[in-house]
Parts: sequence; structure tokens; C-alpha cells
Amino acid sequence: MGHLFGLYVITDEKLCPGRTHAEIAKAAIEGGARIIQIRDKFASDRKFYQDAMRIREITEAAGVMFFINDRIDIAAAVGADGVNVGQSDMPVEIARGLLGEKVIIGVSADCLEQAQQAQNDGADYIGFGPVFPTITKADAGPVSGLDKLRRVCHEVSLPVVAIGGIGIDNIGSVAANGAACAAVISAVVCAEDMTLAAAELVKEFQQFVGW
Repeated sequence: MGHLFGLYVITDEKLCPGRTHAEIAKAAIEGGARIIQIRDKFASDRKFYQDAMRIREITEAAGVMFFINDRIDIAAAVGADGVNVGQSDMPVEIARGLLGEKVIIGVSADCLEQAQQAQNDGADYIGFGPVFPTITKADAGPVSGLDKLRRVCHEVSLPVVAIGGIGIDNIGSVAANGAACAAVISAVVCAEDMTLAAAELVKEFQQFVGW
């Protein structure tokens, strides 16, 4: 399994019209992102597959991990490194049976109980949040905050990916509270210079790791 650490950028074409998934991925990688995840709730299967295939090529060339949100079929089709599933998506053991042992499976959780259940089910990492208020996910649920993040990082032995409202002003605090990765969307996708934004986020995150 690849090493889960650092900046985790989720691509979203709807947030900043005119920027493609591939352009976002390229810029984020140039800025130092270690993981790229594609998320698209509106694309047709064919477009999602084509976009995912393009990012698979970009990430493979750069030695960066590529994850897909929800879509286990497309993750299998393009040979993604991992998939992130929500509480209402396919169970971990079924996803594992379809994707095999080498594929990284992350589970979204918003409380310690969900995180512990995901660990028991055989997940490889926990996507925890929303840590802060977020505008990019309408159904994100109540804000969990740093105290809950710290508790999950402490109580669960899996790497924790913090998500939700993370930007340059607070990315250091998620690192300081034990998160292995910080997942961002708008902080990169909506930035004037996506590469520079990613680089600044990476620098800030690394400064606070292990505090």
C-alpha cells in the first residue's frame, strides 16, 4: 500500500467552470499534492471514465496516488490506486472483493463510532469530517471540529484524512491534531494559481506535522 501522507486534492469541475479535472490534477501535482481524487456527481459514465483515465495517466507519470470517489466500477476500469466510499455506499468487504487486496479503500466517517466500524470492516484509511464548515458538499452534515478529529486520530490505528473547509488558515491545525492527510477542494480548485495554492498548503501542513 502506498504511503498516505500530505496534501490530498479532490478535483471538481463545477466549482470553477472552465477548469477540467485533468488541469486541476496537473496543477495540484506540480504544487506537491501526493494524492488526487476525482469527484463528479453529474458526469455521464462515459465522461467520468474518460476523465478518470486521463488523470490515471497523469498521476502514474508523476508517481502520485489516484483515488476515485464512490465509483468502484470506474476505479476498477482505470486501475485506480484507491477508492473512497461513504456510509451509504457499498460495504468495504464487497468493494474489496471487487477491487482486490492491493487497492486502497477509504471510508468517510463523521464520528468515532463510524471510524472504528470502518477499521473493523477492513478499511485502509478514514476520511474524517467535515472538520470545518464547508460549502462544497451540500450533504456534509454537522461540523465535527478539531477535538473530534484528534480523538479519532488517537483512537483509530488507520491513517486519517481530514476533510471539510480546510484551507491555508487552518491546514496546520489538522496536521497538529494527527491527520495523515489534509483533503482540500476549493482551496486549490478555486485559487487564482492552483499550483502555488497547493505548494503553500503543502508547506503549511508539513510545518505542523507531529506538533
